[in-house]
Amino acid sequence: MVIDGVADPTARVRIPLATINRHGLIAGATGTGKTKTLQGIAEQLSAAGVPVVMADVKGDLSGLSKAGDPSEKMKARAVETGDDSWTPAGMPVEFLSLGTDGIGIPVRATITSFGPILLSKVLGLNETQESTLGLIFHWADTQGLALLDLKDLRSVIAHLTSAEGKADLKGIGGVSSATAGVILRALVNLEADGGDTFFGEPELETEDLLRVVGGAGVITLFELGAQAARPAMFSTFLMWVLADLFQTLPEEGDLDKPKLVFIFDEAHLLFADASKAFLQQVEQTVKLIRSKGVGVFFCTQLPTDIPNSVLSQLGARVQHALRAFTPDDQKALNKTVRTYPKTEHYDLEKALTSLGIGEAIVTVLSEKGAPTPVAWTKIRPPRSLMDTIGNDAIKAAASSSPLNQKYGQTIDRESAYEKLTAKVAGAPTADQSLDLPSLPDLPPPPPAEPEGPNIAEQILGNSAVKSFLRSAASTAGREISRNIFGTGSRRKR
Repeated sequence: MVIDGVADPTARVRIPLATINRHGLIAGATGTGKTKTLQGIAEQLSAAGVPVVMADVKGDLSGLSKAGDPSEKMKARAVETGDDSWTPAGMPVEFLSLGTDGIGIPVRATITSFGPILLSKVLGLNETQESTLGLIFHWADTQGLALLDLKDLRSVIAHLTSAEGKADLKGIGGVSSATAGVILRALVNLEADGGDTFFGEPELETEDLLRVVGGAGVITLFELGAQAARPAMFSTFLMWVLADLFQTLPEEGDLDKPKLVFIFDEAHLLFADASKAFLQQVEQTVKLIRSKGVGVFFCTQLPTDIPNSVLSQLGARVQHALRAFTPDDQKALNKTVRTYPKTEHYDLEKALTSLGIGEAIVTVLSEKGAPTPVAWTKIRPPRSLMDTIGNDAIKAAASSSPLNQKYGQTIDRESAYEKLTAKVAGAPTADQSLDLPSLPDLPPPPPAEPEGPNIAEQILGNSAVKSFLRSAASTAGREISRNIFGTGSRRKR
């Protein structure tokens, strides 16, 4: 704690491990020390045996894997902030990249498991287009067509806008050519930005994020890779990971320490231009994932970047300096002050514009779950390196990781694209061709007749089923037959 401008090393401000899963916010203007605060929190959690997932948006958190610089300045800062036992130390770190064009271990997700709501967020679709995408996902499910990568989704949309496809959707709504064109153009743009390297298999298994090595929690750093041109893709992917954890982790109740802590850097990207359905699901996830033993921290420049419904769920607050150069800045400052408990010791509006680098206004939850008094705090220095280790070192660490053997090579198995292509060409699939006799042994073919409906078509043709699906599509088309965020059910732990 800082008192009259001087740090008191005996007055420590700490977050109890048991309240970490009540979530938190780290905010402040650029250059005020947010990243180093994240680094310090991550390494202390790791030392306590808690795995951490972080977005390394700017690429400057790789120093967590290497011991810090034991300079006199660093030692003096440690003593000033009450860390008399400060010694340099690195943490176990995994470097992962979205898609195959990054420097870390490539990670992917299938289109099916990503779901229509999250994919709509990435593509920038409106609510009508999002609902149409949900209908497309539903139809693919009923036909047993796996949507693994972008070409699978494109082929399904092309089929559903054809004469044959329109008949398939008769009775449960249709896909207009205009809406399909918007979605297809958005898919092409996503592919041009590197999205084709991200969607596919092998898909990331989120249990790989829960590892502990030698008593220390593994810190998983995600870098953008080819998604640098589309940062919304990055933040939405992290939300997909969190949603998958929500679906698959068992209920734990209150734990002495969390099973995992999830940190969203540049969190404003997650909420910018988000649909109402997306925001509702984020709020639900943040509310309920606490009971799964997972803590979530958002890091952004302004607390107003976070919707009020989500902000109200965050127990710990670490607010670095704010700037008030414009009328909008002043409004944001006033709103920020009103979100803190009242204090007689600080003029918060003045304090928030007077904080030095590496200082913050902090309030957390006590062991009893009550907010602690507001404290002007000087952040203790990380024990790991406060710099990047360089791309060569990251590549070497990624190539030597056991996860690289699991995720390094792309798999392209038969899915919607191959099945629909074979159907259009009138050719049997590879498996069917093994069971067919040669053509000379067949009797002359009868006159052409319309092919009978398959089982899925018979079901969809039933009037009762049509009525149900029509109602479901109009009420919540983007979430038909799906769970949170429209993501498909996957593994069970």
